[in-house]
Amino acid sequence: MSPRQAGLPGEGRRRTPGLRRAEVALLSGMSVDWYTWLEQARPIQVSAQVLESLSRALQLDANERKHLYLLALRQMPADTLHRESAVSDRLQKFLDQQGDQPAVVYDPRLNIVGWNKPACKVYGDYAQMTERERNSVWRIFMDPYFRVLLREGWEGKARLRLAQFRANYGQFTGDSWWTEFIAELSETSEEFAEWWQQHDVLDSPEGSKLLYHPVAGTLSFDHISFHPTDAPDLSITVHLPLEDTAARMRLLVG
Repeated sequence: MSPRQAGLPGEGRRRTPGLRRAEVALLSGMSVDWYTWLEQARPIQVSAQVLESLSRALQLDANERKHLYLLALRQMPADTLHRESAVSDRLQKFLDQQGDQPAVVYDPRLNIVGWNKPACKVYGDYAQMTERERNSVWRIFMDPYFRVLLREGWEGKARLRLAQFRANYGQFTGDSWWTEFIAELSETSEEFAEWWQQHDVLDSPEGSKLLYHPVAGTLSFDHISFHPTDAPDLSITVHLPLEDTAARMRLLVG
């Protein structure tokens, strides 16, 4: 960024076209020493307010701002999740075009923020659920329907979901939502409280799944999960029917 782009007067010839440290510090409202220590990754305590000032001074775009937070605090900006969790019309169209294959969209908190009709037929009507009920970690520990749906596979899937949740939690350590959610679920679920202390971390797709649906009978799926390029904090999971599950899904969806 040139001084002119930053709104500063030019000073003739410069050894580099970019801003000097003193200029960045001035624009960000911090001392030159403090900015220098930040730039050098000294062991100092940097607040979100400082990073916001620096982001504005350097006119960072959304991706650059997130990168700065990850470098300085090892976590995402607190407002990023809410800003990027909305499902676009294009993404909803993709979900609806999956035929009889259940498809859902997760945010980093593992909330279900997007779904299609087949997903509702298998897991319940997400449109009628509260935000807490649409959290897949909360549901697998607190909703009796999931114990019926998974039977003997419940513990393995619950531990897997919890490990995925902890992997995401590493990006938001200290965020009040995560702290309150973990405390509340620890009080209401003995399994969650016990397993959370084991610190299992898993950042990978779930693989196959066997469900015992009360109407459709046994359903067997493979999964494919990916991130849309225009909303990389969202994760899309499409269930791919195995064996005779495709026929059962056609009957279930109608």
